[in-house]
Amino acid sequence: MLNYKHLRYFWAVAKSGSIARAGEQLHLTPQSISGQLRELEESLGVALFRRAGRALELTDAGRRIIGYAEEIFALGDELLDAARDQSTRKSLPFAVGIADSVVKAVAHRLVEPALQLPEPVRLICREGRLSSLLAELAIHHLDMVIADRPMPANLNVRGYSHLLGESTLTVFGAAARIKTLHGDFPALLDGAPFLMPGEDVAIRPRLEQWLEAQRLHPRIVGEFDDSALLKAFGQAGAGLFVAPTAITAYVCEQYHVDIVGRIDAISEQIFAITNQRRLTHPAIIAISEAAHNEVFNVEVASATP
Repeated sequence: MLNYKHLRYFWAVAKSGSIARAGEQLHLTPQSISGQLRELEESLGVALFRRAGRALELTDAGRRIIGYAEEIFALGDELLDAARDQSTRKSLPFAVGIADSVVKAVAHRLVEPALQLPEPVRLICREGRLSSLLAELAIHHLDMVIADRPMPANLNVRGYSHLLGESTLTVFGAAARIKTLHGDFPALLDGAPFLMPGEDVAIRPRLEQWLEAQRLHPRIVGEFDDSALLKAFGQAGAGLFVAPTAITAYVCEQYHVDIVGRIDAISEQIFAITNQRRLTHPAIIAISEAAHNEVFNVEVASATP
């Protein structure tokens, strides 16, 4: 096994050009350094130096090995710098996955409290399909996944679902589009152009069932997995759309749309999925508390596997 102390002495002698100068730098006697160099040469089975008058010069083997030594000690310096940087900033990594079916405005309001902790947090956000994010959670590449449904039972992944909150739905539309509609809500939805959430969105089946129960048949002009894109089309007047009532003020202000009506019969739920039954990460605790006290203002629910 390589003795890194011996390698450090070899590196010092090669850089200084003599054992005596290396000894002065290392506060060691020349005899001590000579002995360490002999041990290194014996362990490697090659001569590292040869005499050139009163000086030492590297052998071919020594020149090859000094290159490796330079890389090793440079990496060591980087390691120390990284450790000092971490100890100074005390940044806590927090990797969260956000299912692409989750409304981005809701995700932002949920995650934002993690950045307000006394201890600085380095936020890492990943977005994608729920199954892919849960696979990342299983191998601890993510600390938490935010989803619009609990942990699917058909996935062979260990995880626990924590209800963050739920919200009824509100129907929105651009002012110019609303002026073309007739009647009261919800009857005015019949035949109206409508932007439907994509098939991966948890509320999609419940919304379709509600429309069928009300005998309403809006004209579906588009389906969108991305909620922000859906709202952008709604802002342009392409059709009416739904969003969580909890972010009504944000939707109206951000997309310059008006409220058409509220669907109290449908609630959209948001879950935090973790690989631990109890919430222990400070950022996850902050998110859970803010969700229940501010974003959704609902009673904390226990985790279910």
